[in-house]
Amino acid sequence: MPNLQKDDLFQLIKSLGKGEKRNFKLYMQRNSAGVELKVVQLFDALDKMEEYDELVLLKKQRSISKQQLSNLKASLYKHILSSLRLIKDAENIDLQLHEMLDHARILYNKGLYLQSLHILDKAKHTARQFHQFTLLEQALFFEKKIEAMYITRSMDARADVLADESSMVQQQLQLVNKLSNLSLQLYSWYIRHGHARNKADRDAVEYFFKAHLPEQAVHARGFYERLYLYQSYSWLGFICLDYLKYYKYSQRWVELYHQQPEMIQVETIQYIKGMHNLLGAYYDLRNHEKFYEALQQFRDFYSQPWVQGNQNYRIQTFIYLYLSEIHRFYLEGAFTEGLEIVPEITTALEEFELYIDPHRVLVFYYKIACLYFGSGDQHTTIEYLNRIIHWKVDLRIDLQCYARLLHLIAHFELGNHELLPYLIKSVYRFMAKMENMSHVEEAMLKFLRESLQLSLDEVRPKLQKLLSQLKRFENKASEARAFAYLDVVSWIESKLEGVPVEVIIRQKFEASRCSPQ
Repeated sequence: MPNLQKDDLFQLIKSLGKGEKRNFKLYMQRNSAGVELKVVQLFDALDKMEEYDELVLLKKQRSISKQQLSNLKASLYKHILSSLRLIKDAENIDLQLHEMLDHARILYNKGLYLQSLHILDKAKHTARQFHQFTLLEQALFFEKKIEAMYITRSMDARADVLADESSMVQQQLQLVNKLSNLSLQLYSWYIRHGHARNKADRDAVEYFFKAHLPEQAVHARGFYERLYLYQSYSWLGFICLDYLKYYKYSQRWVELYHQQPEMIQVETIQYIKGMHNLLGAYYDLRNHEKFYEALQQFRDFYSQPWVQGNQNYRIQTFIYLYLSEIHRFYLEGAFTEGLEIVPEITTALEEFELYIDPHRVLVFYYKIACLYFGSGDQHTTIEYLNRIIHWKVDLRIDLQCYARLLHLIAHFELGNHELLPYLIKSVYRFMAKMENMSHVEEAMLKFLRESLQLSLDEVRPKLQKLLSQLKRFENKASEARAFAYLDVVSWIESKLEGVPVEVIIRQKFEASRCSPQ
């Protein structure tokens, strides 16, 4: 729906729930005059449209002229946000604090300075309780303004207290700012490149991390300082495929919330991402029991009414929960069973099209393609991989590369030998251009190239040779990325044993469950 994406007002209206729409109507009845009738008419007209089309809209709403439309849309947008603010105050600490500061300003303008300071005290207490130091700084600045202009308290002691409070808050904000910048820049590196390709990448990322990690980080004590510190270390471990570091700091990230459970509803999105990373770490380490435990905890979180009642929380939790559900099928070798949730995922991707970024969609396509590959459905595997290959987006170069490699293997499985020479050259050129070639990929491409004209009996010794080669690479850090994206060892073993890939992975899963973690 391209028009929907282009019109902000239409997108906002379509995001409203029934209760929010009802609240908007009540808000307009209470707060608007008769001249606002056209605004309500415009709301109703847009609410009924499936796609935004300005010509159709004007044709159906004869009372609205083209010249009026722009101003009416701006007015409607503002009214909707105002109505939403009224019903969202109770669940958002930011909005509550902003309201307190607004009330303090109103009282100040009335000359009621002591009353204004009383509300500022409440605002400061709430801001400290929930670690909202940006708003605490605003409250302190306002309080200093009042104290500097009007003699309301004992200035001797009060001036020093305010000065000390302000200095402390500024120091905390500086540290939070530096650590949040580091976390964001590491995450941005991953979105562009994926996991570190080689030693040079790892060295570069680690050098960047050390250069930008503030010295004061060792003294991080507050909630947000520690949150962004743990995030930064978590991204570093994830990018460099250091799974133990990734697990250690993802666990600290989530544990921080468990130590201060009131922050789960204040900084919810970061909690959701923390749970996603912890589940990812358990998956990468093949810690089945802990993975199941955390997955059930995440399911319980997703089902809570306050999560379901917030569209942003519901969508973000859906994304990360279902990625973890797919990982569960990977762990268990239950690829065919996993296909049962694919319709649910694809339906949700369409429903949430406006709210899910391209990176997440690419990841879902790749994960779904791997489910079909593991179940033996190569045709559908290729269909999903083509969506990645033909999507012109400069994200996740690594995912683009491995999608092409899996695409090549799927065609090999189908016996499309007439296509393979062209595809092999294409994949080789693409991966070389992206500087994404490791020994694992080189060995795979060499095997596929040499096997085109061979019979099944002749291919078998080459498969055994390839398996021996790859097993030597399995525990090498420089080759870890290839195995993180594609379980090529299990695929080769399935070819040698003449059974589906999921059978091999299932056998490994059962064997690992019998062994101590």
